[in-house]
Amino acid sequence: MTLSTPKKLVGISAAAGLLVALAGCGTAPEATPSGSAGAEPGGAVDGFLPCMVSDFGGFDDKSFNQLGFEGLQKASDALGVEPITVQSDSETDFAPNLQNLVDQNCTMIITVGFALASAAGESAKANPDIEYVSIDDPVDNDFDGKTDAPNIKPLLFDTSQAAFLAGYAAASYSEADKVGTFGGQPYPTVTVFMDGFRQGVEYWNEQKGENVEVLGWDGKDGVFTGGFTANQDAINAAQGLVDQGVDVLLPVGGPIYQSAASVIRDSGRDIALIGVDADVYETDPSVAELLLTSIRKLIDVGVEDAVTAAGKGEFDAAPFIGTLENDGVGLAPFHDFESKVSPDLQGELDTIKAGIVDGSITVDSYLAQ
Repeated sequence: MTLSTPKKLVGISAAAGLLVALAGCGTAPEATPSGSAGAEPGGAVDGFLPCMVSDFGGFDDKSFNQLGFEGLQKASDALGVEPITVQSDSETDFAPNLQNLVDQNCTMIITVGFALASAAGESAKANPDIEYVSIDDPVDNDFDGKTDAPNIKPLLFDTSQAAFLAGYAAASYSEADKVGTFGGQPYPTVTVFMDGFRQGVEYWNEQKGENVEVLGWDGKDGVFTGGFTANQDAINAAQGLVDQGVDVLLPVGGPIYQSAASVIRDSGRDIALIGVDADVYETDPSVAELLLTSIRKLIDVGVEDAVTAAGKGEFDAAPFIGTLENDGVGLAPFHDFESKVSPDLQGELDTIKAGIVDGSITVDSYLAQ
């Protein structure tokens, strides 16, 4: 288990300023049935070739890489084109993988994750005729308050809002009055979940006069595995929190939830798991019985929408920021835990969501307006 302070990237305040300026820009992606993303088969403009580079989580991470891939595939199927995808195994793969796609004459390149931002910015500036979509980063590598190139469309998600709801639900469910969270690496796109989760627990305490503790993240320092792989480091991080008595666990970082699930099972205790990005109950049924809920961001729908527009010759570089208001983020159903949570919980969450949307409940976030 690693106790660390989030890396303060040079100029991060400037980047946060850009995100605040962008908040609310773009329109909400609209979900469409599989294979019907607004175009008939063969409806793409001549030569349209969408492509995608994963980060080192891989396209089968049951999380944001997989969601991005699914969105790309749905749009491509509807447009009648065959996308090209390249998986990264480490950060050193990013730049070569991007160049590989450039060399294959991709007309749109989608990069998945914060870690790809630097390589994506350089590639976009070197290839102004190619359209880029950046998932989870505004690509402001020079921290001047602007996306580095006009051919980059950021897809961003203020998951702190949905995580706030998850934190409240976790506090409501907890009998130990201790809940825990840990992350892969201390990127803003990871800690934004942890921030919202902590604030949701604090809101429960304020409303109910209780004192549920959050272990693993105090708003500045926390538990991180150092990567996004389901390995011994992730097991150690989860085990450290379980040993401290938590009965709800939120792992933030793609496949590391699988390590948390193994620790929960080995503990022999009644510990609930919270998923991130996708509704993990649906994407990974092997852990379904452990899941209280999942904190969702609609990466698949956002990618599908962006690819569809570009395929019809209507690429729009305006950033999209997902919120509770535009349904870009949200909380998954309780599924098997429906009968285990308080019968009043869903109504309380609906009221809190309305308060976040109308501004009467404030959720602090680097993406907050």
